[in-house]
Amino acid sequence: MTDKSCCHNRPSQHPSHHKQLSHLNRVSGQIEGIKKMIEDGRYCPEILNQLRAIRSAVKSIELRILDTHLSSCVTEACYSQDQNEQKAKIAEIRELIKRFE
Repeated sequence: MTDKSCCHNRPSQHPSHHKQLSHLNRVSGQIEGIKKMIEDGRYCPEILNQLRAIRSAVKSIELRILDTHLSSCVTEACYSQDQNEQKAKIAEIRELIKRFE
């Protein structure tokens, strides 16, 4: 199996999401900025605009991680001969989609 595989839910086999750390660090910085805006008594719409930007950034990170999951973990399960694994991944995706709504 490749490093990108995550079949059988073995943590050491999950794909790497290290590329997302820089994006998460940016979001963390934005949150600190919003805390400062609140401490400084900044205008409500300015704060709301920054919160919207954070929400958008987090959604983008979610989608990149989901894409990685689909292209590695789910794809590998689909190519495997293990029908239980295939059904489990499909159920997992259905549950994730419900949460995204």
